[in-house]
Amino acid sequence: MDGVAASTEGHGRGEVLWEPPSDAWTTTAAGRFAAAHGHRSYPGLHAWSVTDLDGFWTAVSDDLGVRWHERPTHALAEASMPGARWFPGGTLSYAEHALAAAADRPDDVAVVARSQTRDPQEITWGALAEQVARCAAGLRRLGVAPGDRVAAYAPNIPETLVAFLATASIGAVWSSCAPEFGTRSVIDRLGQIEPSVLLAVDGYRYGAKAIDRTAEVAVIEDALPGLRHTVRIPYLDRARPANSAGASPGGSEDGWADLLAGPHPGPPTFAAVPFDHPLYILFSSGTTGLPKAIVHGHGGITVEHLKTLTLHQDLTPADRFLWFTTTGWMMWNYLVSGLLTGSTIVLFDGDPAHPSLATLWDVADETGTTVFGASAPFLMACRKEGLDPARGSLRWVGSTGAPLPAEGFRWVRDAVGVPVSSISGGTDVCTAFLGTSPLLPVRAGELSCRLLGCAVEAVHPDGTACAPGELGELVVTVPMPSMPVGFWGDDDGSRYRAAYFEDIPGVWRHGDWVTFTADGAATITGRSDATLNRGGVRLGTSDFYTVVEGLPEVADSLVVHLEGDDGGAGELILFVALAPGVAVDEDELGRRIGAALRSELSPRHVPDRLEVVPAVPRTLSGKKLEVPVKRILTGTPVDDAVARGSLADPSALDAFERLAPETPPTP
Repeated sequence: MDGVAASTEGHGRGEVLWEPPSDAWTTTAAGRFAAAHGHRSYPGLHAWSVTDLDGFWTAVSDDLGVRWHERPTHALAEASMPGARWFPGGTLSYAEHALAAAADRPDDVAVVARSQTRDPQEITWGALAEQVARCAAGLRRLGVAPGDRVAAYAPNIPETLVAFLATASIGAVWSSCAPEFGTRSVIDRLGQIEPSVLLAVDGYRYGAKAIDRTAEVAVIEDALPGLRHTVRIPYLDRARPANSAGASPGGSEDGWADLLAGPHPGPPTFAAVPFDHPLYILFSSGTTGLPKAIVHGHGGITVEHLKTLTLHQDLTPADRFLWFTTTGWMMWNYLVSGLLTGSTIVLFDGDPAHPSLATLWDVADETGTTVFGASAPFLMACRKEGLDPARGSLRWVGSTGAPLPAEGFRWVRDAVGVPVSSISGGTDVCTAFLGTSPLLPVRAGELSCRLLGCAVEAVHPDGTACAPGELGELVVTVPMPSMPVGFWGDDDGSRYRAAYFEDIPGVWRHGDWVTFTADGAATITGRSDATLNRGGVRLGTSDFYTVVEGLPEVADSLVVHLEGDDGGAGELILFVALAPGVAVDEDELGRRIGAALRSELSPRHVPDRLEVVPAVPRTLSGKKLEVPVKRILTGTPVDDAVARGSLADPSALDAFERLAPETPPTP
């Protein structure tokens, strides 16, 4: 690949795996944007973006084509955190931006959908706009008005996308849960926001397995007293009538086809709403309590996603953008925003490992995907499997969800022949703080830069800045447009302030450990609330996982540190799940793991105890449950430590429950 290279510059850092081509400053949107505003280096461009917030975000909105109905007086009226006021007086619609390409390219493909439940689909921009208009008309017939909530219990399929854009076009508020969520997880989320309309599939296929969800839908309906209508999407069994068992009063006639029926409504119309008008509500993982209902606004998401996807992800109308995600993860919202750039988005619903780990790579190849993203654990599993995917039309592979080890970067370069765009952010801002730029090199194991507009720093516990090379708390020191409008139901803002601003007033504390280099690259080493403290030295968990999961016998791992009652060193416990079909001597495996950790990391990283477990508990979005496991092991009852419905496999907790002390902790 042009630009793919190997270098060993920089003592102690990963080698350079990719260099921008010499014409990147003229051929990429980022380069042209920088030059238009007088910048010839990324550090200079970034410094401008976080010191002149009004100038930078005005330039983003003007240059990247924000479609104002009423133009704002300026970009930033109040810069406090929390409480920043963005683009006062401006009105706009996210959905209008998502469908903008329909006017000029109605016959081009906007959406490619692949599913293990039904046949492939392609939808043109013109057809997408018509479906959105029809769906919006149907929702209005059901009484949906601006500010009402519309929720979905549906997978990553075109109907979900259409319903979201239709909801946004009305000025109503969207939220979605993936259908693999258990009923308790869905009720914990949707019960907070009281939707008036629910869109729900009857079931889905995950690999070869058919999963019926009609009973779950009935339970969810009964738990949502404000629900007026259920729109049933016959996805698993298209022959099942809309008024089958479990249909609610007022919901039996509201099938997907009925919703879109009626006279042709003409082109979609878009309610012009204020910048901070709620667009959608995302939820935190909810592993340790009721999920936070995080409200994101039309304006913040529109300008932030235009910036990130255009200037960092480098998407253009010529691209096909696929990110493996479910509708319960913020990456679905990120994927959908590929439409803002005019890109074709590729939706996939199913088991990414069925019939093999090559499935997603085959989908990317067959659909002509140019930018393909997945989780770091998925990429590492592909490496371990020795996959040799076809490059096809790929030019970037994205990674998020967990830190990607250097070996993962190298595998993508060697096996696929393209660079990795590793990004780190969160549901809280529905974007990334750290990632790549088409103007900067990619090094193994590193996030290349702070993204534009993101004033990200590493700080000590007292809030003072860390020097390059020092591990610290990740904080954001100036506001970003996609910081939440607030939490749903948090009228006085107290829960919102406590979540991010309580520890360091006026500064957003995100909860990750980060280390910056002198040139602005970064490494994330895990959640700060899952810190391992050995002899006063903080250890990030991602280092452990890179080494331990590099062993062929180990499929997955989790490490926790239990502090000693006497103030001593405590106990470092490593849990490993073995690869399928593997049987090992645990003592011998412990010695091998200890030797590898001592050699590749340090003696401090060697665990005091090794436990083999059937599975490592992960959330539905793939994150390891380090903090809940630690709470369980210190005596907190399992159901108080974690919401089982938020887990991909709730039975993974059983082994940890058996290891918990019989006497609960003293309050």
